[in-house]
Amino acid sequence: MIETRLLKYFLTVAREKNLTRAASLLYITQPTLSRQMTLLEEELGVQFFERSSRPLKLTDEGILLMRRAEEILELVEKTQNELSVGEEMVEGGVSIGCGELSSVKLLCEWIAHFRQQYPHVSFEVYTANADSIKKRMENGLTDIGLLLEPIDIERYEYMRMPVKERWAALMPLGVPLAKRQAVTAKELSDIPVILPSRQKVQSEVANWFGESFESLNIAAVSNLSTNAALLVQAGLGYALTIEGSMPFMDQTDISMVPLSPPLYSTSVIAWKRNQPFSAAVKRFIKYVKCLKSMEQ
Repeated sequence: MIETRLLKYFLTVAREKNLTRAASLLYITQPTLSRQMTLLEEELGVQFFERSSRPLKLTDEGILLMRRAEEILELVEKTQNELSVGEEMVEGGVSIGCGELSSVKLLCEWIAHFRQQYPHVSFEVYTANADSIKKRMENGLTDIGLLLEPIDIERYEYMRMPVKERWAALMPLGVPLAKRQAVTAKELSDIPVILPSRQKVQSEVANWFGESFESLNIAAVSNLSTNAALLVQAGLGYALTIEGSMPFMDQTDISMVPLSPPLYSTSVIAWKRNQPFSAAVKRFIKYVKCLKSMEQ
């Protein structure tokens, strides 16, 4: 079993790309650090550094360990923080993952109001698509996810957000279609398009396009609308995205035109069923449930 201490040593060397600098940051001698890295490689039977290169370069195995070490140490720190807080005292952290959605605005209002009642609770907000957030939730790195449907949440407790997510086409500001009130599938069929990378979401978009989807000129896929916007600005094509992602973007030279007929998606706020949570997370979930019951 690898000690977390060795993982911290390894990450410092990987980031600094220099044993002497890394040893200085870790307050140990360079020979000691070098021995520790050799022991780590011998324990796992893998070489993590190309020592002949200057600065130090990671091997493919080293790159994989760096990714896993970051996840492991983040989870260790999160667990330590949760265990250090007593159940009777509502303080600590709540980790929330969310996409670039209209419903994020409502979520932020909930967080702000919750903080007024529990000022010792802090929030970590991680932005990614629903598949990435769900993976972090499965690994225990994220407590709660705001996820764009469709998504498989059979193992989760969830509540559907009261905000509809309308789809639109993102395009350069000066093109003729940018002046339209809405854009049709036929008008987009001859233009290179940038689609969301999630397969289930692509299926929803494909249903909207109908038969023309088979001959669609797909220039790229992107997991985040902000990156899709940069591709639009670069002239690659028009992007299909959620209208609520617009505030996240630089709007100086792009325009967002709703689809016709309208295409809507929904989102859910979800957390793992039968999962042991910290006092802060449990209190926030209870707060969200109370808000939902007040709406009904």
